[in-house]
Amino acid sequence: MNTGHALVDRRSPSDAKIALFRSLFRGREDVYPRRFESRKTGRSGYAPACANEWVRGICEKPRIKCADCPNRRFLPVTDDVIRWHLSGHGPDWEPFVAGIYPLLQDETCFLLAIDLDKDGWQGDATAVLDTCQRLQLPAALERSRSGRGAHIWFFFEDAIPAALARRLGSYVLTETMEGRPDIGLDSYDRLFPNQDTMPRGGFGSLIALPLRFHSRLQERATQSYVPRVYRELAELGGFEGSIPPK
Repeated sequence: MNTGHALVDRRSPSDAKIALFRSLFRGREDVYPRRFESRKTGRSGYAPACANEWVRGICEKPRIKCADCPNRRFLPVTDDVIRWHLSGHGPDWEPFVAGIYPLLQDETCFLLAIDLDKDGWQGDATAVLDTCQRLQLPAALERSRSGRGAHIWFFFEDAIPAALARRLGSYVLTETMEGRPDIGLDSYDRLFPNQDTMPRGGFGSLIALPLRFHSRLQERATQSYVPRVYRELAELGGFEGSIPPK
């Protein structure tokens, strides 16, 4: 498990915070998904960030869907992308929320996330973290963007087969249910990566990156739901409370 990083706190320079963030939340580097929301319809979702999006004469949305476009030119993950995500806005001051594709092209991954997304997620998150503590598995808890669930993250020093990472997640869940049969884990939704192998013509499931500025403000008002674990996430170093230093 990845537990070795230099201490980063609110006094650290932004470059150090971004370097820490990128050392933990590692997915594909050649492409990333960005959140969109239609002003006209209110529909929202994520799509691969593309350098040709809305370029006149090249991009033909909405007549041609992105997945069918021959002119797609994906944008890579950079320090600026992470900076825009953490600040909550891009260089044009439009809202900016990024995600990652955790499944790499060789069907390995640097992280695993357990998604809890239904009623009872607070108790389920506490039970899963109790299991992680018992198994001596470093884990980080994050309230999901919706505010109605959580992600529990595991970070690896090196990329491991996605199938192996997912077996680890299944083992943690099984141990939790066996140790707390009254819990049931009804809030469990899925694991990320969500696939053992790369889907043909796709990227695998995406997951939103945490710690966007406006989400951190929300956490300052709601951090007490698991007081034993959940520290204020006003700064990027909030994950240090649940990832022990080397």
